[in-house]
Amino acid sequence: MTEKKLNKTEASILRGIQDALAYVRGDAGRGIAHVVKVPKVDVKSARRKLGMTQKDFARNFGVSLDTVRNWEQGRRQPEGAARVLLAVIERNPVAVLEVVRNAA
Repeated sequence: MTEKKLNKTEASILRGIQDALAYVRGDAGRGIAHVVKVPKVDVKSARRKLGMTQKDFARNFGVSLDTVRNWEQGRRQPEGAARVLLAVIERNPVAVLEVVRNAA
């Protein structure tokens, strides 16, 4: 079989695959780790920017009312996708409201 010279994109993909395989085999030293830090969010402020009650907020975003209350009272902190969504709400509540209203 004839070996073809890889272009930049193909070589990058191949390196990524090799790094992924090395990682799966326990070699965490290869590759690049990207860490995204999402700032803490004031849930009550984010909810109020949308003009929603706790109950409406919970229903619209698929979490329980208890979860919203726990976030707002500082007993728990939102994590993962919820934290990202809340950060987006704080920065651009109008866009989020538009999406929520169009999804209904």
